[in-house]
Amino acid sequence: MSLRWLMLMAWRDSRRSRARLLLFTASIILGVAALVAINGFDDNLRRDLKAQGRSLLGADLALESRLPFDSTALALFDSLGGEQASERSFASMVYFPRTEDSRLVQVRALEGNFPFYGNILTEPAGAARQFQQGRQALVDHTLMLQFGAEVGDSVKVGALTFEIVGRLQRAPGQSGIAATVAAPVYIPLVWLPETGLEQKGSRIIYTQYFKLAEAEGIDAWVEAERDRLRAARLRTETVEERQRDLGRAFDDLTEFLNLVGFVALLLGCVGVASAVQVFVREKIAGIAVLRCLGASGRQAMSIYLLQILAMGLSGSIAGALLGTGIQTLLPLVLREFLPFETQFLFSLPAFLEGILVGTFVALLFALLPLLEVRKVSPLYVLRASFEAAGGARDPWRWGVMGLIGLFIVGFAYRQMGGLRDALIFSAGLGAAFLLLAGTARGVMWAARRFFPERAGYLWRQALANLFRPNNQTLTLMVAIGLGTLLITTLYLVQGLLLNRVSFAGGENMPNMVLFDIQSQERAEVRDVIESHGLPVLQEVPVVTMQLGSLKGRSRADWLADSARSVSRWALNREYRVTFRDTLIDTETLVEGTWQGAVAPGQPIPVSLDAEFARENLQVQLGDEIVWDVQGVPLRTVVGSLREVDYAARVQTNFLVLFPRGVLEQAPQFHVLVTRVEEPSRSAAVQRELAQRFPSVSVVDLDLILRTAEDLLSKVSFVIRFMAFFSILTGLLVLAGSVLVSRYQRLRESVLLRTLGASRGQILRINSYEYLLLGSLGALAGIMLALFAAWGIAWFSFEMTFAPRWLPLLLIFPAIAGLTVLIGLANSRGILRQPPLEVLRKEG
Repeated sequence: MSLRWLMLMAWRDSRRSRARLLLFTASIILGVAALVAINGFDDNLRRDLKAQGRSLLGADLALESRLPFDSTALALFDSLGGEQASERSFASMVYFPRTEDSRLVQVRALEGNFPFYGNILTEPAGAARQFQQGRQALVDHTLMLQFGAEVGDSVKVGALTFEIVGRLQRAPGQSGIAATVAAPVYIPLVWLPETGLEQKGSRIIYTQYFKLAEAEGIDAWVEAERDRLRAARLRTETVEERQRDLGRAFDDLTEFLNLVGFVALLLGCVGVASAVQVFVREKIAGIAVLRCLGASGRQAMSIYLLQILAMGLSGSIAGALLGTGIQTLLPLVLREFLPFETQFLFSLPAFLEGILVGTFVALLFALLPLLEVRKVSPLYVLRASFEAAGGARDPWRWGVMGLIGLFIVGFAYRQMGGLRDALIFSAGLGAAFLLLAGTARGVMWAARRFFPERAGYLWRQALANLFRPNNQTLTLMVAIGLGTLLITTLYLVQGLLLNRVSFAGGENMPNMVLFDIQSQERAEVRDVIESHGLPVLQEVPVVTMQLGSLKGRSRADWLADSARSVSRWALNREYRVTFRDTLIDTETLVEGTWQGAVAPGQPIPVSLDAEFARENLQVQLGDEIVWDVQGVPLRTVVGSLREVDYAARVQTNFLVLFPRGVLEQAPQFHVLVTRVEEPSRSAAVQRELAQRFPSVSVVDLDLILRTAEDLLSKVSFVIRFMAFFSILTGLLVLAGSVLVSRYQRLRESVLLRTLGASRGQILRINSYEYLLLGSLGALAGIMLALFAAWGIAWFSFEMTFAPRWLPLLLIFPAIAGLTVLIGLANSRGILRQPPLEVLRKEG
């Protein structure tokens, strides 16, 4: 029999089943759509990232330091030449005189024609180039909305007041999320000294931007001048580095979204497999006739394989078209996370990949039930009770299952880029499927084993439907459970993150931190706090220093050693340390002896965070560390190691702790921690501090908590947007499963009505069945989500699992109720069929 004959038979056989075959592939449409949308969006992102690389940095090269530029750095700048711009950025309080509000912001003092590429977007449009001409400022538009400020109002930065000449919409490389966390305020650099904020010990980042005549070789220049840059303590950022960093961030984003879409596709394929299984069982009589006419088992299977292939291809094309449409929405959904505007362009590779993946996966999952067609015997025509499939195990079935597993691991590896992560994801997904399938099998066994003989007739019928022939218990529970697992895990993890930051709202917990308090201001600031009736919960001095040498080797030697075990971050970072004579309640001594004062004639003992000492500095007790305290070398030894609980409460904790008698005369600032009960009192304290002590910065942890909640809500919206594909796919699988079993339901309904059952009774039987399936599937999904969230809390966040129960109380009835509604909606057509008409067809 030729391929032409097989295709003709597939076409003729599909005449009565085309609607059902289309339904088979409807459940994979959304999965394909999600993959095409995300991959197409990723293609557009990378195209725009390459096209707008210089605009993201705003320059060809940026050189940055946490210390004022020395003569070495300035000589390096002169050797580079080109057009240059300077920036000083730091956190500081600003004060709005008209509304009498204050807020911690990121002040960016700018001088020069920066950005050299792209624009600082403002309203009005020309404000970005005009604000440096006078004592003027650009203020983040969200910040202005928060405090009701308008263009023409004033803002006080330090000791100076600036006129607001523009609303800042977007700056090079800055996303909406970044502005939410640290709202920027631009001022001219020429006015910075008069603000009084540029003092010794201030935490300022110094940046020099360059526009070069020959920028193509800048990365090679950076590599060649690496030693000079390290000697000047300059950190570099080039266009290529900015693109690479953003590319990695986009990889993380699209990787996660693609995996969510892939789960939706797999969920749809589970529906395809179950639907094809029921479809094949209904076709057994026709297959047996074909076998009697001389067709082989493989030829019979090929007929239905061609049908599935055609429907899988059409469904994948439809999904790819839908995904292309959804791709236009993703820039709107993700715009808060993107540092530039991205434009929609049709992505042919993403479109074709979606079609190929969708078709292949639909065919792959349909193969499992289609393999049974090969085992259908011609004897089935003469003896309906003949078993269609033999009892021997089918090696092809195991081969297909192995191929499915390999595909899942391979696709996960392609999306995640690491075999370990791909195996963990695949194992977790497989475990979820197996647990849900095992739960469904357990429900069927329990319903049969412990069948309530004395229950009402309607409930007995509903329970019997759970294990009757052609039941959909397994498919529906897996679909409902997996969808519930995804959305519930999302809410639980979001709750974990909120719990992680909500410690500021706890009773008697500090919720306000004052830092950058100069020594001469310390007593007056304390008086202000106490005058408002607030407690001083902690007050500590902070000294800034850098690493000079470690274990007898200079910092430069360590950095030049490519085989070093000490992390570059630990060598290059700026350390903020304190000194005291006792440990506090968040510190536990694990090695050595804590010495609260320096013994005469003995080395200065310091205490290090144990994990930092072992993993980053690679030091142990007795090792020598020389610190550079703003130009003065200070020789110390590791005297003890501490475990520090940074999350226990809001207070200052330090990687490095000095004893008393060493740093008292070093340049330092102070940090003060207090608690404010009422928001009005908090505003009054911040207002007075901003007016009297412009250099003092205030961190309002209640505001940070609200900001974190806003940030998490935006992140969770994106995740929910993608999880929606999985949920909707689950609902399609549910609807499809009900419609696939329509023929079986029709016969059962006719028999019940012939025996005297009313439409209302049949409707209630179906309602009870779907209520059981929806409730059990939702409950199984919620239980798995609790376990998954516990694992994330314990292994990823290293925190106690404290779930938010409200979402669970809402999700459970919502999923169960939705299952009942869909089931009843699809059952209405069955009840409209007259019994006599069905009996005639049966005859």
